[in-house]
Amino acid sequence: MESSVADILPFKKKKPSSKGKTLCANNHHKWKVDIARQFDVKKGQLVTRYVCERCGRQKIKSH
Repeated sequence: MESSVADILPFKKKKPSSKGKTLCANNHHKWKVDIARQFDVKKGQLVTRYVCERCGRQKIKSH
């Protein structure tokens, strides 16, 4: 059998299977401001609450 150029299949690029989980694991979060809770009752002051869109981790910054 002779093989020709038409018989060879092209390579496909591999898609990342992690979909951003490795970014969050290396502290590269995608922070979004959560405007639902802007007041901390225990501290009695206004705070900004950030939530990562990929993993759901939260961080709070007081003003």
